[in-house]
Amino acid sequence: MKITLASLSLLVFCLAPGSIPAARAQSVEHSGRRVIRSQKPDYPPILRSAGIGGVVRLNARVLADGTVANVQVLGGNPILADRAAKALMTWKYARAAAPTNEIVTFNFDTPRN
Repeated sequence: MKITLASLSLLVFCLAPGSIPAARAQSVEHSGRRVIRSQKPDYPPILRSAGIGGVVRLNARVLADGTVANVQVLGGNPILADRAAKALMTWKYARAAAPTNEIVTFNFDTPRN
């Protein structure tokens, strides 16, 4: 695989603080309301093949009808956080009497050799 200056720059950027290696397969943890429909975030192939993974924590504002209205990144690799936030915006939660804030954690795991 030929490494270009652009891909090397991307890899260095991805190693920014907040990139914590994960140990197992890509997984999701959430709190509070029951999730009715979820979607796993896209794991960029260049990051996966370079062994760059980590944990992304998000705060989702969920409306009473169960739709996700807003997502705030609490921590993690910026590229992975963007992918996780886009996926979380498609989630559907169970109805509730009032809007809630849900903390969601995505683990982007690197392949094991």
